[in-house]
Amino acid sequence: MGKISNISWCDATWNIARGCSKVDADCLFCYMFRESLNETRYKPKEVVRTKTVFNLPLKLKDPSRIFTSSLTDFFHPEIDSYRNEAWDIIRKCPQHTFQILTKRPERIFNHLPEDWGDGWDNVWLGTSVGSQASVDRIDILERVPAKTKFASFEPLHGKITEGFRGALDWVIIGGESGNDSGKYRYRPCSVEWIEYLVEAFSDTHSNMLLGADTKIFVKQLGTYLSKQLGLKDRHGGNMDEWPESLNHLKLREFPS
Repeated sequence: MGKISNISWCDATWNIARGCSKVDADCLFCYMFRESLNETRYKPKEVVRTKTVFNLPLKLKDPSRIFTSSLTDFFHPEIDSYRNEAWDIIRKCPQHTFQILTKRPERIFNHLPEDWGDGWDNVWLGTSVGSQASVDRIDILERVPAKTKFASFEPLHGKITEGFRGALDWVIIGGESGNDSGKYRYRPCSVEWIEYLVEAFSDTHSNMLLGADTKIFVKQLGTYLSKQLGLKDRHGGNMDEWPESLNHLKLREFPS
């Protein structure tokens, strides 16, 4: 199997449901709502269990990094009735790595499988933080047992300067993508904001993270910076287009 996802930090996406409900400002221009094509493809506010792709990991032959639930939130309350079926699929696929990213970390602890223990080797648990207002989600994640923990600072729509209280194994950083008009636009992202996070999570500043060896993955600059820099990729994700002044941000690392 080759790479079957356009998301640079995973090989495939697996959705046990599609649809979600917005939590806070981080969700304002959510790509899932944008890609619903004005609700002609699906209704983004309705959480509906998938059918044909629910067992996808069982069909993937090669070991893959799988972004789990890119079109919903794995810990959304409306998934409670069948989440254990998803955990069972993950349990049966130790060859894959499941990257579970949520904006509801407060729900993780009470919705883990009974045999979770201190975590499964093939599951990375992460939370999203787009600005200083939502940085407390990292602290909540820290209280959850897991072998690998990560945070996605995407869409980064505000400078984050404090609140790194938990030891993270991985961070994803990226500006917001969106349209110039319509419902789903994009907010400005500053190179300074990205630089600050890269510096804060680098090895030379690991004392801020309780000694964690945090790996850094700069996914994209976002639409705002892409336009400012005159890039062809409107997401600003093609590093080959970045000016030499941004070479220090060309980091795409993964946890061991």
